[in-house]
Amino acid sequence: MLLMGCTGQSRSHAGAPKAGGSCMQKTIDRYLRHSKDTNINKAAVEQNVQLWKYEAAHMSKKIEILEDSKRKLLGESLESCSIEELQHIENQLERSLKNIRGRKSQLYVEQIKQLKEKERILSEENTVLIKKCGLRPQEPSTIQREIVHYDHGTQDQEVETELYIGRPERGIPRYPLQG
Repeated sequence: MLLMGCTGQSRSHAGAPKAGGSCMQKTIDRYLRHSKDTNINKAAVEQNVQLWKYEAAHMSKKIEILEDSKRKLLGESLESCSIEELQHIENQLERSLKNIRGRKSQLYVEQIKQLKEKERILSEENTVLIKKCGLRPQEPSTIQREIVHYDHGTQDQEVETELYIGRPERGIPRYPLQG
């Protein structure tokens, strides 16, 4: 093998052939494999770049459509809408309100169940404490009475609350509360 240096000097190199070919042949084969892999990788990278560009453009268009829809649902940019589009938006809002109210009702029902369970536990604890103190169980000692006056002409509501201390049958208000 003849090698040329960068100063122009030539050197002769004779490598002993190994089993399966010469060192030079193996080097050339490695070079060809590497350059082939590099070309394949470049093609794959280019294909991925094109795919990502397409995906980015597609996602950008989706975002634009969603932002437009959001503006319309918020009542903005409705000037360009047809009657059919406005009806569609109204139907969407009604369905959304129905879902919201349903979820809200569900949460109220769950909260009422929790509060009833808490009331039951507190009532049991109260019974235990009454027995510990040696008192006899009796009717609740305080009764609150609420009277709601509603005038159809106004939205104001008045609530009258009176607090009774002692047995309910007495019915003597001791400390009237002002609502």
